[in-house]
Amino acid sequence: MSDERFFVTGALGCIGAWVVRTLIQEGVPTTIFDLGGSTHRLRLLLDDDELARVRLVTGDITDLTALERAIADAGATHLIHLAALQVPFCKADPPLGARVNVVGTVNMFEAAKRAGIRRLVYASSVAVYGRSEEYGEGPLGDDAAPHPRTHYGVYKQANEGTARIYWLDDGVSSIGLRPYTIYGPGRDQGLTSGPTRAMVAAAVGVPYQIPFSGRQSLQYADDTARLFIQAARAPFEGAAVFNLRGSVVRMEEIVAAIEAAEPAARGTISFGGAPLPFPEEFDDAGLRAALGVPPFTPLEEGVARSIALFKQAIAAGRLDPAGYLGG
Repeated sequence: MSDERFFVTGALGCIGAWVVRTLIQEGVPTTIFDLGGSTHRLRLLLDDDELARVRLVTGDITDLTALERAIADAGATHLIHLAALQVPFCKADPPLGARVNVVGTVNMFEAAKRAGIRRLVYASSVAVYGRSEEYGEGPLGDDAAPHPRTHYGVYKQANEGTARIYWLDDGVSSIGLRPYTIYGPGRDQGLTSGPTRAMVAAAVGVPYQIPFSGRQSLQYADDTARLFIQAARAPFEGAAVFNLRGSVVRMEEIVAAIEAAEPAARGTISFGGAPLPFPEEFDDAGLRAALGVPPFTPLEEGVARSIALFKQAIAAGRLDPAGYLGG
């Protein structure tokens, strides 16, 4: 049996829930540290027996003492840091956003250092970048200049700097991953949840309009979670941050994939509004060089899996579609 013990912050969120699902199904002891009260994403992805194997510690990432104690009690060997407030919450309360997203990340690095854990993985974001017109043509590289336009993006940029200094000063290695549009079960918050909401709408047979258009990079939630785990297990030294690529598709292709998976939804799923302001496509060559081939599920397969899981969960009473569709 492996001697791995994973400690995951923010595991009640979408990516975190998929991380926990993968680890529990692998039989890896997993402790989650989260302040959020709802376990609905975990219950969507795990059955009762699997959920019973998860060790949940309710705690605040801004409380360094509590965080240190939880890591020690867990006997953690691998750290994945996902705890954060998303864009709308940071805009509504910037001081709180800074405490959670910036101070919380500093605390995570400090706790790792004090515990003698020399490596961790954390979530950054493409929100560190500016608008697409600020960059040239072609896929955007990891070293492209940051020009964040939200508090959230500024906080994520600060976290990348924190990671670099903890490597330089204390030898704590880290890998930051920059997702763009995550889709799949559990993605029920934020503007870019539109494609996932459309999949739920297709599963229950109601119309839905995705509130933006254009071309973008999509990452399937399961793939992204597996990549965080892959990064946590990598024998990496330094402080690196990598873009994620995934499927680079137009909105028409997303709608077509939904209709292919659920033919009854044909003509009921649409899109409108301006494209998202970020660059459309990202270069993941650095990630591949450091970590190897990332997990990748083609869009059509990821959409089909998502809709199938939504249907199963709705039929079993484990998912209320209103939570996605706002009804």
